[in-house]
Formats: sequence, structure tokens, C-alpha cells
Amino acid sequence: MQLSTRVRYGLRALLDIALNSNNGKPVLLKEISERQNLSRSYVEQLLLTLQASGFIKSIRGKKGGFLLAKPPEEIDLYSVVKTLERTMNLVECTISNNCPRGGRCATQELWNRLSNVIRKELENTTLKDLMEIQKKLEAQG
Repeated sequence: MQLSTRVRYGLRALLDIALNSNNGKPVLLKEISERQNLSRSYVEQLLLTLQASGFIKSIRGKKGGFLLAKPPEEIDLYSVVKTLERTMNLVECTISNNCPRGGRCATQELWNRLSNVIRKELENTTLKDLMEIQKKLEAQG
């Protein structure tokens, strides 16, 4: 399974906002783009999607930027990934019901089980968990 850059970069941008919005100070698009080494226009597209889904909010004006729309412990990663990716199935045959081997294929059953494990792990991991992991990694040097 390979997640799209949209998911990987979208999660990084969301994590960047969570880590850098100190004391409610909005994070600038330019800063996120520079820290994540991503084009400004691509980050903007990702942030618009995250904003439309209610994960972040934008503040207009000179002191504007982006903030989380809700506490990081209330943002599960499955919801974010699902917003950015649309589907979390490992292989095509687990998505559609028109597979000629459907219901009689051991590998399809395996792919379904693995998809469920990944989904549950993402559901049980919050943005706050990701923030804590990032802080530990930075403390290690």
C-alpha cells in the first residue's frame, strides 16, 4: 500500500499547524510551506480541503493564518486521511462488489482484514498523539 502525497503532506501540514500555533497565534501559509519544503500553492490546496472538512480554520488579516478548529485530541487521523484520500482500501477488489472472485477469494479476505487493521490504528491515533511523537523525536536530537 502506498498513500498519496496528498495524505502524507496534508498530515504534515496539519501537524505543523498544531505544533506551531503557540498561544492561539495563527500559522502562516508561507511558514508551513517553508518548514515542510512544499510549494505554497500545494499547501494552500491541502489547507483548503482541511478547512472545508472542519479540521482547521483560517484567520484573515495582517495577523491571520491557520489554526486548528478543534483540540488535537479530538482529531483522529482516520478522519483526516479519509478526507484527503477518499478511500483507504489496499486493493481495488475490496472496494467494488463486482469482483468475479468476490466471496470466494482468500486473498480478498486478507486485504479486507489488513485494511481494517490500518483503519482501526488510524481511528485510535489522534493529532495529539502525533504531536507527542514529534516532540519526542525532536528531543532526541
